[in-house]
Amino acid sequence: MLRSRFLLLYIILTLLTIIIVANVDRLLEEKPKVVVVLKDLDTEYWNIVKAGAQKGFRNFGLEGKVVAPSYEAEEDNQENLLKNILKENPDLLIVSPLNSEIVPILDKFYENNIPVLLLDTDDPWENKTAYIGTNNIELGRIGGMLLASQLQPGNEVALISGDINHPISGDRIKGAKISLEAVGVNIVTKAVDLPNYSGHVKEVMEEILEEHPNIKGVFADTDIKALGVYEAIEEFNLNVLVIGADGINKMIELIEEGHLSGTVAQNPYDMGYISVEMAKKVLSGETVERNIDTGVDIIIKGNATQRLAFQRELLR
Repeated sequence: MLRSRFLLLYIILTLLTIIIVANVDRLLEEKPKVVVVLKDLDTEYWNIVKAGAQKGFRNFGLEGKVVAPSYEAEEDNQENLLKNILKENPDLLIVSPLNSEIVPILDKFYENNIPVLLLDTDDPWENKTAYIGTNNIELGRIGGMLLASQLQPGNEVALISGDINHPISGDRIKGAKISLEAVGVNIVTKAVDLPNYSGHVKEVMEEILEEHPNIKGVFADTDIKALGVYEAIEEFNLNVLVIGADGINKMIELIEEGHLSGTVAQNPYDMGYISVEMAKKVLSGETVERNIDTGVDIIIKGNATQRLAFQRELLR
């Protein structure tokens, strides 16, 4: 009888040991969960950001996913997407905010001890852990410098922009003005609050060319707008310099072919990758810088082919 009891006790202890070891192994293998919320996944820019983030997940041992609003229905907007992610209780959130209206939801993440990193688009929200992205004043300044380097003092130029009160468009135009005015280039007109749609920008640019036929150059706050400017200039058969920003493939192709002289580019792949690297550091208890600049590249004919090949490979 005593022997049977010892045998039963041995079996129970063995089973408990197996259960404990299995749970410890599971806990050790469980990776921190990170969610990246982008503005969309319909454009090549954001898909390059996604590629960088996914590479970061693999390299830094994190369980992660990249999502974005679909805009097909009201319930799919960024605000509602973030509400649903909050219910999942991730260990950390990386988000590119469409606007400041999502800040109350970000506060909920903060209240639940979920660190929040802002990506690509900064916001003065005081509870962010860090911002990872471009210094857009510097991007505009470099873009303006690139344009000015091909002009003469007194030459006339136009500035093309989206919402001038938005931190991205506003800062890029501010930076371009600094460079252009510093060398005496004359900004004769600005078209602002334009949608990021080349067809509409083309129509606006045609009106500008009719009113200002002596324009020698244009700085646009995005490459998509720059493409609309280029289409209008081609239609008028004019020799006008066009500088855009972002480094999308179509723009780089025109540079490679010699139709355009250059553009200034963010580093979306680095943005995605570095944001996940910072997430890993935060989750490991490290302190990270509050503002992390991912830099600006100048793309001209000499380096266009290499950049284009890199981005095409990412988008395959």
